[in-house]
Amino acid sequence: MTTPRIGIIGEFNPNNPTHLATNAALAHGFARRGIKPVIEWLPTDKTFDLNQFDGFWCSPGSPYKSLEGALEMIRRARLKAKPFIGTCGGFQHAVLEFARNVLRIKDAKHAEYDPYASNAFVRPLSCSLVGKKLAIRLKPGSQAATFYGATHAVESYYCNFGLNPEYREPLESVGLVISGWDDTEASPPADPGTAEARVIELPDHPFFVATLFVPQTASTLERPHPLITAFCESMIS
Repeated sequence: MTTPRIGIIGEFNPNNPTHLATNAALAHGFARRGIKPVIEWLPTDKTFDLNQFDGFWCSPGSPYKSLEGALEMIRRARLKAKPFIGTCGGFQHAVLEFARNVLRIKDAKHAEYDPYASNAFVRPLSCSLVGKKLAIRLKPGSQAATFYGATHAVESYYCNFGLNPEYREPLESVGLVISGWDDTEASPPADPGTAEARVIELPDHPFFVATLFVPQTASTLERPHPLITAFCESMIS
């Protein structure tokens, strides 16, 4: 078995705790197999031979140097059926890539880059989630629920932007699945049709999952995060 090579989409910042946690979580996910992966950060304003990578992780830390560069790497991962995970900013850019290239809204925008965009598929959240730890409800039978082994989780956030609910139905109509949503543990549980999206996935892809939260911050060597472990396992033949 060859050593898995993972490309992390984004500009590495040693002062960003989620970037350090991303590298560590990948090590955790492969450790149970006795594997040390090759991890390479891929600045979005540079060009790489993407065929050399076995999987991709779109990192937190946007805005990226090149929006188009980030979207192109996500597009390649999606079309080439390469395992892909996106967290925080990675979730937001996975939504945007899908809107532009599958829904074919070429002027779909991210409000972090264009605050006055009319087609803002990604917009500021009603309330910043930076530093918060919140409950999430997972769709029964979804890949996310399968990986967690549960339909409920509590995760930490690092973001200010999320999916614009106005575009949720159009995105779902062309195959994007909202498999996790905000759940305040109210009774009854939050309505998945109206609650804010927290997890997306593509069920026809070998592994394509993105989360608005940052699961890597909860991962440890003793208890690797189940979602990241599943991502790592998808690259082991």
